[in-house]
Amino acid sequence: MATEQTAPPDIRPDAGDRPDAAVVRDALGVGVAVGLSGFAFGVTSAGSGLGLLQTCALSLLVFTGASQFALVGALAAGGNPFTAAAGAFFLGVRNAFYGLRLSQLLALPRAVRPFAAQWVIDETTAVTLAQPTRRAARIGFTVTGLTLYVLWNLTTLAGALGARALGDTDAWGLDAASPAVFLALLAPMLTTATERVTAALAVLLVLALLPVLPAGVPVLVAALAAPIVLFLKGRGGSGGDKDDGPGPGRPHGITDPGPTGRTGNSPKGQAR
Repeated sequence: MATEQTAPPDIRPDAGDRPDAAVVRDALGVGVAVGLSGFAFGVTSAGSGLGLLQTCALSLLVFTGASQFALVGALAAGGNPFTAAAGAFFLGVRNAFYGLRLSQLLALPRAVRPFAAQWVIDETTAVTLAQPTRRAARIGFTVTGLTLYVLWNLTTLAGALGARALGDTDAWGLDAASPAVFLALLAPMLTTATERVTAALAVLLVLALLPVLPAGVPVLVAALAAPIVLFLKGRGGSGGDKDDGPGPGRPHGITDPGPTGRTGNSPKGQAR
């Protein structure tokens, strides 16, 4: 009878540990800070014409801020619903790649994985990858995910209910809250020249195409930044960035197991 594979060792011999209290503190900080921006989504969604139940359902079921803002933003700008949904979908696809990485680091029981998948987002990934051990990674993921999920949904409800009291929601600029938080989390993780150039090109593509393409389409076109940069890098014959660091795919402390089950440095291949 086949037995389930045991979780591999999760730290290098010289890796340090972190007190549980420190991990919880950092996770709560991220969860509370980002969770409060759900109010901005609730207001923006209500201002775009979505009803209370529709707005709350997006936060409960979709639960990925960038995709939610992309959807309601495109609808508010008069974009086609299918185009808006496509833009939100492709933004959310990145969470699937996060999940591939986190599944190795967390090594959760099979029964828990479908529920944990709902919390695989930018913020939980950032906190999890920053931890040196599997125990700390699990604590960081759980506390961040639970705090953020509860607060995001509560503040979404509050924002949707309070949208009428605010009047013109566009005048408050609340739709910029979640993207600003996302950029603040993403910027420190752009550790190589290739990553920074790709991000900059994506931003330029969106800004250049906003005036000429329907709402929701520029963010889809921005995805071309990655293959363009990789193609140009290949044409230049570059062997890799000299400033390659641990990056989001190789966090400090947590390493992939080798063939023998021991931890060690494995080739970089897990890109975000």
